[in-house]
Amino acid sequence: MARGEGSEQFSSGLLPTDKTVNQDGIKIAKLPPQQERKRALTVWSKVCFAIGGAPYQITATALGFFLQIFLLDVALLDPLNASVILFAGRAWDAVTDPAVGFLISRSPWTRHGRMMPWILMSTIPAVMCYFLIWVVPPIEQGKMMWYLLFYCLFQTLQTCFHVPYSALTMFISNKQQERDSATAYRMTVEVLGTVIGTAVQGQIVGMANTPCINNTTPTNSSSHSVHGNNSQILLDNKVFNERRAYMIASAVISLIYVLCAVVLFFGVREQDNQGGLKAQKHVSFQTGLRLVMGHGPYVKLVLAFLFTSLAFMLLEGNFAVFIKYTLGFREDFQNILLVIMLSATLTIPMWQWFLCRFGKKTAVYIGIPWAGPFMILVVCVKSSLLVSYIVSIAAGASVAAAFLLPWSMLPDVVDDFKVQNPTSQGHEAIFYSFYVFFTKFASGVSLGVSTLALSFAGYVTGVCVQSDSVNLTLKILVSAAPVSLIVLGLLIFKMYPINEERRQYNNKQLQLLLRNEEQESEMEALKPDITA
Repeated sequence: MARGEGSEQFSSGLLPTDKTVNQDGIKIAKLPPQQERKRALTVWSKVCFAIGGAPYQITATALGFFLQIFLLDVALLDPLNASVILFAGRAWDAVTDPAVGFLISRSPWTRHGRMMPWILMSTIPAVMCYFLIWVVPPIEQGKMMWYLLFYCLFQTLQTCFHVPYSALTMFISNKQQERDSATAYRMTVEVLGTVIGTAVQGQIVGMANTPCINNTTPTNSSSHSVHGNNSQILLDNKVFNERRAYMIASAVISLIYVLCAVVLFFGVREQDNQGGLKAQKHVSFQTGLRLVMGHGPYVKLVLAFLFTSLAFMLLEGNFAVFIKYTLGFREDFQNILLVIMLSATLTIPMWQWFLCRFGKKTAVYIGIPWAGPFMILVVCVKSSLLVSYIVSIAAGASVAAAFLLPWSMLPDVVDDFKVQNPTSQGHEAIFYSFYVFFTKFASGVSLGVSTLALSFAGYVTGVCVQSDSVNLTLKILVSAAPVSLIVLGLLIFKMYPINEERRQYNNKQLQLLLRNEEQESEMEALKPDITA
């Protein structure tokens, strides 16, 4: 029964309260709401819910692969200014996650739910800011502030979309099996979202390649002067076409963003599944941080994946520039990026089977370092398009493992915390939000540091060929640095204590605790109201 329906009449004689009256006139408590039968979650609802996860992955992939090269070669920003924008935007994004989560947890329940209003109200402003990120303003002095402002605004508004969407999993059903099924749908669509983001942005932008600025020896010849004027006109036309291509790509992605939000809003009904649960005590930011940092397995897991995620973020952020300049495949870089995401999409089911068959820790040791030898290969052999595609396929397989395994192992850490702290429950959101916080902050560091390194190496925007120092820096950023970070992350992961035996033990303990709570709830429900 929904809230506010207490005035309805019941043919069975039940009063519109949380008590029923037996034949002796004694009030008996009704069963808790979580034990009442609710309509099963349909496949259509699961699909609509999953579609809601696509906007985040589409925009994140487009920004991750193309924003750096856009700022450097299209907006023609100085590498130092570009590094400030990339770092500040991602760092700001990391800070907004806990803040938005705090505000959402204290939002009132509406007729559309608690999460849906946040999702709906943030969509249009978010796509407007996203579109403006890919616009080159007709000003030079304030260009850096333009991108910094709209990048930070978009990250904030996207957080207002994605945080409530992630929490919506707990409010689409009161059955764990249905939630797990919906999450599987979501992971599938989110991986497809990375392919869509790479394909839409890459293929549209690939139609207008960055023009080359060749350094020629100055001459007073009139013929050379005419040729130079014609070249400048051609150059201006190409710059205009490329800027227009980025705007078209961003407009298409913005339209997909809005359509996905509409499907989510009209296709998913948010349920108030907390009605029968005991009210959880709100904890402060400092208390939440203390809880998180006090649980050893969580700290080790986050640190390990922090370094491995940083490795793949370095590869993602610099691979397009590396392909374009160091390898010289200016017309193929968008296709190589697309192969990476297609490989990741196709290998996720394989890694899901692998971790179920051989265990999650084994999957980490095999899946995460899988791309390491190929990263070394691509910088050691002579530039080859075939080798680049082979490396992309291998990198995609590792990207899939890095994408799947953290979200598969975080619930194990939360379960371990519940077993060790049975009297302190309801902190799941804290564990997830701080993990997202740390990974996003690492993303900002990787983007800022890599672009800053290119600046120190002497990166020149828009030219055909970069200096040897820039090419060496790019090789370090896509090979030596990621491989070193992966090795460091795996060394930390060796200290991670939750293996398959401990995971099975925790699962049995939680089942016992759940059965005990259900028995206590049933006894409490049958207890007569002696105050009647």
